[in-house]
Amino acid sequence: MSTTVIVIIVIVALLVLGALLLAARRRSAQQVEEKRGEAQSTRDEARTTARRAEQARLASEEQAEVARREQQNAEELERRAAEVDPDMPDADETVRDGRDPDVERSRTDRDSNI
Repeated sequence: MSTTVIVIIVIVALLVLGALLLAARRRSAQQVEEKRGEAQSTRDEARTTARRAEQARLASEEQAEVARREQQNAEELERRAAEVDPDMPDADETVRDGRDPDVERSRTDRDSNI
């Protein structure tokens, strides 16, 4: 083979090698962009989930506050009923220990029937 043919083969080989290297870099850059897009999508989903969780937390706190107020209201009504009930021997005792007099009466009745 002549020197010219060898030089042309080497030049073509270098060009093919350069083209392969360029294609590999483009592919790598494309993969990096795809991963960036996936990461952004995942971040967006995480933010959305965090917002929903915060809204749920706030709603549960609000619901807990409503439940506390209702419980306080029920306890106040129970105190009033205990004060007014003529069948209660000592209304203050029932209020102090927090027991429901109707429940206590039903327990006593049930226990005496046994």
